Amino acid sequence: MKPVNRLNPKGLRIVLVLQGGGALGAYQAGVYQALHEHDLVPDWIVGTSIGAINAAILAGNRKATRLQCLKQFWDRVAHQDGIDLERIPDAQRRSNIWLSTLDTVLRGVPGFFTPRMFSLFPAGVAVPPETASFYDTTALADTLDELVDFEYLKAPGGIRLTVNAMKVTTGELVRFDSTKQTMNADHVRASGALPPGFPPVRIDGELYWDGGLYSNTPLQTVLDDVPHVDSLCFMVDLWSAEGPEPTTLDEVQTREKDVTFASRSKRHIEDYLRTHNLQHKLREFYALLPEYAKTDAGVAELAALGCDSTMHIVRLPYAGRDWHMASKDINFSKGSIAWRWDQGYQDALRAIEHAGWLTAVSEQTGLVLYDLPPLAKRQRGADSGVPAVARI
Repeated sequence: MKPVNRLNPKGLRIVLVLQGGGALGAYQAGVYQALHEHDLVPDWIVGTSIGAINAAILAGNRKATRLQCLKQFWDRVAHQDGIDLERIPDAQRRSNIWLSTLDTVLRGVPGFFTPRMFSLFPAGVAVPPETASFYDTTALADTLDELVDFEYLKAPGGIRLTVNAMKVTTGELVRFDSTKQTMNADHVRASGALPPGFPPVRIDGELYWDGGLYSNTPLQTVLDDVPHVDSLCFMVDLWSAEGPEPTTLDEVQTREKDVTFASRSKRHIEDYLRTHNLQHKLREFYALLPEYAKTDAGVAELAALGCDSTMHIVRLPYAGRDWHMASKDINFSKGSIAWRWDQGYQDALRAIEHAGWLTAVSEQTGLVLYDLPPLAKRQRGADSGVPAVARI
């Protein structure tokens, strides 16, 4: 018999929800590492864009090799820093990051994307839709085929994988799910096909763009899943809907991008709770009916609602301000990636140590949201992207 995990004594379904955010996705990798080390391995991972890439690598590998493959991906896409970021003042760190970001724009990212040389697309000339972009993501397909065992995704007992993409011609959100279809690298690429940088991906005759264009935080996918079951959901937010009033062009562009891609989880949670309460009322009214008015079909429909379940959501927000650089999501500097990974790891450890989901709640509670407990002391480098001690 499998031993009971003290952090999940009730055997809650564990879900990991991963946003889009480019290079900021290294924070997600650190979060998973902490979950992995505490035997809180997800039963289901839902991802969009870079979250879909991280999710595919995790779900597409056995537990023994997951972290190794995840680290291999982030090592591959990282730009080497020309100097040790811990040994230079902050102004020089920012200059180094700016140069690294410029290098990404000009040359792309190894194993991820490359510029389309001699393409007429930037000049406004019509091109085939699969090439209507500034960069080519063929390299990402090769990387995913190398690091993800898509055959393993179909094996029973593994991690369920869901990635979200948007149908180009209708604006409809589509959820590709490993329990419902055979998935490959194109499904993951489609989830991260953010225009006009990346091209749409054609799957079964339809073109798809980044799911973040519809909703960058795929929490709704989890809340909509039926039948509802008691779950422990770790939701990673890479963008902040709240922030100071901007005063410079860079700050305005950063704030605009944060607001555009920030989580809409508050609205989703409020909608879920309203629905949950209505379902409870339906059960109460049904119980008041005389026995002759109750039918097997009615009982089955009530059971399908699953409104007697509880969703525990642990929110893990990325706190690095990255000098208010609007291009922070294409900052693949090795030092910045290492810091983000470690910050995700440390934040997840705080959440695990707090373990608010172990507190008893009533059976009628539909959803409980847990934020990180406050830090007693601010960690050095939290705003500058200086890496703390590497954990892998």
